[in-house]
Amino acid sequence: MATTSPDRILTLDVIRGIAVMGIFSVNVVGMAMIESAYFYPPDYGFDHGYDKLMWALNSVFVDGRWRSLFSILFGASTILVIERGVAAGKKGWQVHFPRMIVLLAFGLLHFYFLWWGDILANYAMVGMIAYVFWRLDKKWLLLASLAVLAFINVGQLVEAIPQLQMVERVQAGGGTQEEQEKVEKLLAPDPDLAKQIAQDKADHASIPARFEASTKEKSRLEPFEGVIGYGIETLGLMLLGMAAYKSGFLTGGWSRRSYWIVVAACLVPDLALHAYGAITSVNADFDPVTYFPWTRMYVNPLHPVGAMGYAALIILLLGHRSAISDRLAAVGRAAFTNYLSSTIIGTLVFYGTFGGLYGQLSRGQAWLLVPVVWTIMLLWSKWWLDRYRYGPFEWVWRSLSRWEVQPMRKRVPVAA
Repeated sequence: MATTSPDRILTLDVIRGIAVMGIFSVNVVGMAMIESAYFYPPDYGFDHGYDKLMWALNSVFVDGRWRSLFSILFGASTILVIERGVAAGKKGWQVHFPRMIVLLAFGLLHFYFLWWGDILANYAMVGMIAYVFWRLDKKWLLLASLAVLAFINVGQLVEAIPQLQMVERVQAGGGTQEEQEKVEKLLAPDPDLAKQIAQDKADHASIPARFEASTKEKSRLEPFEGVIGYGIETLGLMLLGMAAYKSGFLTGGWSRRSYWIVVAACLVPDLALHAYGAITSVNADFDPVTYFPWTRMYVNPLHPVGAMGYAALIILLLGHRSAISDRLAAVGRAAFTNYLSSTIIGTLVFYGTFGGLYGQLSRGQAWLLVPVVWTIMLLWSKWWLDRYRYGPFEWVWRSLSRWEVQPMRKRVPVAA
């Protein structure tokens, strides 16, 4: 089913292109307003019906799934790059670790100077760990992935369920005095929210202000602490991507019937559960006791499931050459540049040095930047890659990793 070239695999590029576009749909909120609003919408910019509508659409169709798919594709690309390096006579570590070191440098610059939501540093550090697994057979990669993902999800449930049960006891009129005090403190409005909003606005008054805030004692280690936290999940997703690549799933090697089965078995229940969680949260008026379990806990185990369902659907609909798939594939080939550039655009729009709109827009208003950025991605990527071998940041990454300036401009055939 897949259309490939000696250098590119169409399905991987198309899926990656759609994933990087989908990620910006939720990232824009974290760029436009205080960090806590990214995790709990009522904290800021959530006063209108269109704010709730935009949250609901992202919650049902985007949250968790596209980031998971991006991580899955990173694992697949890791094997692809290593295999091509080995075929060219290099050792796997000689290809992989320089790439991860340069990626880590990009990620740290991205975090400290631009945005707290960077994923590149996490990918680089977890990617160094994932190297240990790349030679495994697809069966063992899948088992390792399931084990890692089960470990992180079961651990979160074991930790959270007793706390939820305590809240339910207290709300039902029971519980000890100590439990009642804990729940009262847990559910009380944040008394420092106004102070936090003012501080966040000051921290985004300029790029130097962002750097100063991100290098404070409580923040400077965040990129590294993420490896211990959500890095475990990232490792499980990367291993899943390695297994999916080796099995031929991500390269379009399965039958159409098999892909439809994956869509039905993975994407349909995932969307149904996310929709139920969104409806339940809205009906509860985003009561934290309802909102957090349904949007941050119960649905988490389905994120990789939904991601694989989306991948199957994309392969079915766009796994062949067409004007649409070629344009989306170009976005995917320049995904590194598109990911970083979306943050740069957000910085230009929201930071005080430039647009100064940080904290000025509601959730729905901030999202209006998303179709603009999507349009830019779709227009520039193909135009650029028709003329150049790599996206700008891909070229820098490749040149630094190989310690040699790579050829950039494509050769123009000489007329006979």
